[in-house]
Amino acid sequence: MTDTTAPQDSGLDGNVLFYGKPEPLSHDLHGKLGVNPVEKPYAFVGQSHVVPLTVTEFAPAALSYPVVFLGDSKQPVAVMGLRQSENLYVSPAGDFRPEAYIPAYVRRYPFVFANDTQGQRLILCIDRDAPFIVEGGKSPLFEDGKPTDYVNQAMEFCNNFEQERQRTESFVKLLTDLDLFDVREAVFTPRNERGEPGQPQKLADYFAVSEDKLKALPVEKLAELRDNGALGQIYAHLVSLLGWDRLIALAFQRATENGEIVNGEVVGNA
Repeated sequence: MTDTTAPQDSGLDGNVLFYGKPEPLSHDLHGKLGVNPVEKPYAFVGQSHVVPLTVTEFAPAALSYPVVFLGDSKQPVAVMGLRQSENLYVSPAGDFRPEAYIPAYVRRYPFVFANDTQGQRLILCIDRDAPFIVEGGKSPLFEDGKPTDYVNQAMEFCNNFEQERQRTESFVKLLTDLDLFDVREAVFTPRNERGEPGQPQKLADYFAVSEDKLKALPVEKLAELRDNGALGQIYAHLVSLLGWDRLIALAFQRATENGEIVNGEVVGNA
């Protein structure tokens, strides 16, 4: 069950990436607020090197990023940087690289669903820390005490995202039950100006689907994965892993621009 607005005293559980101060959307609290146009709206992503993905985004995301699985929950994410607080696809001004896919997790901001304290319904929330949410903003959140089309469209987007999130959980559970995951390392070997290799550097540990385990599945199980669409998403994930080289190239490009290249190697805080 989902609500567009909620009482002022509704309690919320959980923390959500990017959202500094999520509040249940209500006319009492937010009736005078609106959204101002933002020319470069993605500055809030610039400090995150990974962004969550839903399974239906694997194919478009694979054209831009490595798509990997992180943590005990094996959350699928797009890897956008090699350092904890650096996104190589978002400029300091808040521009995404024009060729890059922008995940739905980013596009729904500043709205998000949250569970109430009883876990019985989802409540639409808005991040009050979003700088473009201001009193008297150009696109109001409420008119005549009712949510505007802008809010209703955000509600629909968040509803669709929630359905995709649940589908993603089912996908990850299927792969886990089939024991298809392996732990992998992303490793980079720097070279100096003479082309001589330096000490290999580990960039990340992550989970990925094992091609050997996938090939070892019974034919009927592979056919099932093909028919339910999971096999296509698995291959999109596997192809995306070629994108580590693209990330390394972008890291060198940015480091060169920032004067962080010394003897052919990237320096700075990891």
